[in-house]
Amino acid sequence: MQRKLFFLAAAMLQLGSLAQQLPQLTQYTVHDYLYNPAVAGSREQFEMHSAHRNQWVGIQDAPRTFMLSLTTPVGRNMGLGGFMYTDHVGPTRRTGAQVSYAYHLRLTEKVRLGFGLSLGLQQFVIDGSKITFHDGYDPIMDGQVRGSTVPDATFALYLYHPDWWFGAAAPQLLKNKIVFYDDRDATLSELAGHYFVMGGYRLQLSDDLRLEPSFLVKYVDPVPVKIDLTATLRYKEQIWLGATYRTNDAIGLMVGYWLKKTFQFGYSYDITTTNLNRYSNGTHEVMLGITFGKKRPQPRPTIAADTAPVPVPATP
Repeated sequence: MQRKLFFLAAAMLQLGSLAQQLPQLTQYTVHDYLYNPAVAGSREQFEMHSAHRNQWVGIQDAPRTFMLSLTTPVGRNMGLGGFMYTDHVGPTRRTGAQVSYAYHLRLTEKVRLGFGLSLGLQQFVIDGSKITFHDGYDPIMDGQVRGSTVPDATFALYLYHPDWWFGAAAPQLLKNKIVFYDDRDATLSELAGHYFVMGGYRLQLSDDLRLEPSFLVKYVDPVPVKIDLTATLRYKEQIWLGATYRTNDAIGLMVGYWLKKTFQFGYSYDITTTNLNRYSNGTHEVMLGITFGKKRPQPRPTIAADTAPVPVPATP
């Protein structure tokens, strides 16, 4: 009972403004679009990725997350994308969907800057029938399913080169209030502003091997900053191995395979480094993906120096 009440309290806190509210992924380098909508159109292929994450396995009512994203380039300078997700934590469920547009400016021969904007909806639901109170019945939680749906928006920048990338994003820009009972009542629950900063470098070790150190910084006031530090080793653009350290949270190990540069599979396992490791068997995350498409339309030779796209390596 104490464990269940603990996770109920944690879930309720996530609905307030004092916790990071958005789902996290260990394989963020594959799912970079989910953290930064300006990524759409930065690569030449159509991409579809799904993520399935079971967090803190062995603990009742622990988070379970599913995500699906699509991106595609449009012409030489634009990109479109969209994603949906659902995140279950105990008696609560968060579901969201957004569509995005990105425009990419050519700064130098090899450097581009992308601007991205996404718009969508988020729904928060509490299932009162799944809540049991130690002290008996509570008239507020009457066993009903209650929800609130609000608009959402994200703005992002993405600066990239064939050898490196750097991006920043601000999701939940609208900071809408979450109301479950009476919209005339005051509420402390809201979509808190989040800030993501990500970057990395591609270091070619040989013709077949490439090392990619990367990072992801996540911040929401006043929660302490969370930082993911990752190293990924790629072999022949087919197989990758990686490791991640997430501050005050976990160590993650990753492996993946890219079949014929079309079908992708990735798996990660997180080892919890907090006191939860006494009760948890770790976190499992599975990525499935598909990429296909032809090269972008090439510009005429007379203007190639001004408009040709930057050849950025695809990210499996």
